Amino acid sequence: MIEGRILKVSGPLVIAEGMRNANMFDVVRVGEARLIGEIIEMHGDRASIQVYEETAGLGRGDRVISTGAPLSVELGPGLIQSIYDGIQRPLETMRVKYGPNIIKGIDEPALDRSKRWYFEPAVSYGMEVTGGDVFGTVQESGAIRHKLLIPPGLSGTIAEIHTGHFTVTDTVAQLRLPSGEIMPLCMLQRWPVRRARPIREKLAPTEPLISGQRTIDALFPLAKGGTACVPGPFGSGKTVVQHQLAKWSDVDLVVYIGCGERGNEMTDVLREFPELVDPRTGKSLMERTILIANTSDMPVAAREASIYTGITIAEYYRDMGYDVAVIADSTSRWAEALREMSGRLEEMPGEEGYPAYLTSRLAQFYERAGKVHCLGSDTRTASLTAVGAVSPQGGDISEPVTQATLRIVKVFWGLDSALAYARHFPAINWLNSYSLYRDRLNDWFAARVAPDWMAKTGELLRILQTESELQEIVKLVGMDALSADDRITLETARSIREDFLQQNAFMTDDAYTQAGKMYGLMSLILSFDQKMRGAVAKGAEINALADLPVREAIGRAKSIPFAEFRDKCAEIEAEADQQITALLAADPA
Repeated sequence: MIEGRILKVSGPLVIAEGMRNANMFDVVRVGEARLIGEIIEMHGDRASIQVYEETAGLGRGDRVISTGAPLSVELGPGLIQSIYDGIQRPLETMRVKYGPNIIKGIDEPALDRSKRWYFEPAVSYGMEVTGGDVFGTVQESGAIRHKLLIPPGLSGTIAEIHTGHFTVTDTVAQLRLPSGEIMPLCMLQRWPVRRARPIREKLAPTEPLISGQRTIDALFPLAKGGTACVPGPFGSGKTVVQHQLAKWSDVDLVVYIGCGERGNEMTDVLREFPELVDPRTGKSLMERTILIANTSDMPVAAREASIYTGITIAEYYRDMGYDVAVIADSTSRWAEALREMSGRLEEMPGEEGYPAYLTSRLAQFYERAGKVHCLGSDTRTASLTAVGAVSPQGGDISEPVTQATLRIVKVFWGLDSALAYARHFPAINWLNSYSLYRDRLNDWFAARVAPDWMAKTGELLRILQTESELQEIVKLVGMDALSADDRITLETARSIREDFLQQNAFMTDDAYTQAGKMYGLMSLILSFDQKMRGAVAKGAEINALADLPVREAIGRAKSIPFAEFRDKCAEIEAEADQQITALLAADPA
């Protein structure tokens, strides 16, 4: 045991001496209250310690004891439906035992040691196994079957295995190593949060993460195993977008990290998620959700750990073969924690006071996402998708955190406060957002939805871009200066914005849109665009075409149930042809 003494206390930073034999990133216990901290710098026998709890009351000369182990998370059955703080302490257990306030020095295990799980073997006596192989399963929730894995780096022969109800610390199997040594296996593992879990191979993402949000899936798709950021000013709907992704995305598990967000926002998440119905299973959304709740009134340093805690848990479920999404809200608050610690360490500041290694730390988080071949003797493939919200002050995306994030991620969903104030949700600005996965996902959409999916989505983007340019002309010289084709473009762009991009999260048939229905809506809007151009060429008035009753039917098409959509679309197409024909017949000139 390595024991030192406090030399200096500066907020969440503690300098201790007498720590010469300690290691970087070791967990330490600080003071009489045994506060949890982590060594982040070593200079001779002096250790700089990042303390994850309130340091009021610490003084010079107080003891610091190193545990000799890095900051790690507990992995095993019981993670799902749990709510943890940034260093994986179970908040619900702490509330029951200690009351509504977090008392300093609490050291509660992340996984319930008394709960018994029914363990079913996946291997038998005498079988050879290697790191990453599944040796047993537990039905953890209605949505997730927990697969127990041989720890990475181990291999050998199953010497003993049991069936029945066990706690996470009970021995359920024994592994005979090549040396002949017998190693007991239980359902609990630990893994250092700052070290990525090993994989066999990283693959190129080729399948979209279908979210049911038309702006995202059609115009700016995210691949499973990809990375995305959602920057936007206060009130522009970052949390709403992330909630929609958590609820509707076609992933097996969601790890939601509230990183330094306001307490009322995290309270909304904690209240709403258990009540939301998972559309995949019909059960509570919490049955495939893990929450890391770190609010702005918790110690700043704990924000930094919360990101790593969440991504490590997500990697564990990815290794089972599941598609996992990590949603971090927000990395700006996490970066503020880095800035505070960097300032207290008296490091040379970078732009706006952020540390020079900001981009490197962000990259360490996002690079742990990906589609992978998992470890093990089978051919499991899985994905980990990372989505981070960014909260630039005043919505200024030129600030360092947003720019550093954009250099790393491949999808940018830029939120616009003007759209949010106009009640256009999701408030993703189609002019400055982008996705670098569009071309890579073309084959998937072409094979499973429609061969011309990419052509149609590209046409939507072209029309919206053209509308932006035409609006500048309209502001200068008025609508009458535009040609007939340009006026039709403006009408079509309005239909794209209002009838396609805008979604109502409170309408069951509009909150989530299947890819086939998206394609039908796009086809309907673009088909009417062509019909209008043909009618104008034959002498029809643009205003009369824009006022046709079928325009309302097109606008309401997004709320048609999916089962009825194809037939209704055919009726709307026939109705449009009939009304345009009647209009031309009434005014042949």
